[in-house]
Amino acid sequence: MPQTQDIICMHDTRTIEIKENIHGENDRIAERINHELTHKGVFVINEMGSPGVGKTTVLINIIKRLTKFKPFVIEGDIESDIDTHKLRDLGIPAYQINTFGACHLDALLIHNAIQNIDFGNGRAILFIENVGNLVCPAEFNIGEHIKLLICSVTEGDDKPYKYPLAFGEADLLLLNKNDLCPYLDFDEAFFTRGFRILNKNAPLIKVSGKTGEGFEEAAAAIEIMAAAALDAHK
Repeated sequence: MPQTQDIICMHDTRTIEIKENIHGENDRIAERINHELTHKGVFVINEMGSPGVGKTTVLINIIKRLTKFKPFVIEGDIESDIDTHKLRDLGIPAYQINTFGACHLDALLIHNAIQNIDFGNGRAILFIENVGNLVCPAEFNIGEHIKLLICSVTEGDDKPYKYPLAFGEADLLLLNKNDLCPYLDFDEAFFTRGFRILNKNAPLIKVSGKTGEGFEEAAAAIEIMAAAALDAHK
């Protein structure tokens, strides 16, 4: 953030503008997280999405279909640990972070949390479910290898146009609740066009947390990404 500082030399006063990236320290911590976990064989996913799009349901469906990686989850919420208990009841190792008002997770919170996680031997995927929000989570690197964006047809087809950063930053987009399309005025072509204006390459996979549609493809895509990222650092 630009700051000004007055330096007085004899009878002259000069104003020097000092510029510093306000995310600088966060990014340095995030880089250390990524380096550390990569060398442990852990692939990190920053899962983003609005409240109510089904982020936890999506995680459960993906995790059930993983074949080559052990799953771990960090749940980020402003308050409560409801989803963490839901995951633990299914036998999924899950850890809670409450921000108590902050609208996103940051790298320091993740750094502190992973000190308490035993990833064991073998390759793993750490899913970090960020606070429900389409704005702030996209601005902060938390040590992830990829950003996984979850949208829902119930949100409306205009979200790529209203929240361009999240869609532009996504490495994989899952469009959830696809089974409800017959009952909604959701223009898939309009939605997809807006996404592709911002993001030419990220896969877009239609899924349904109710029927299970699309999750075999989504899990396979994630495992391919994970293997590629970890193999590149052998």
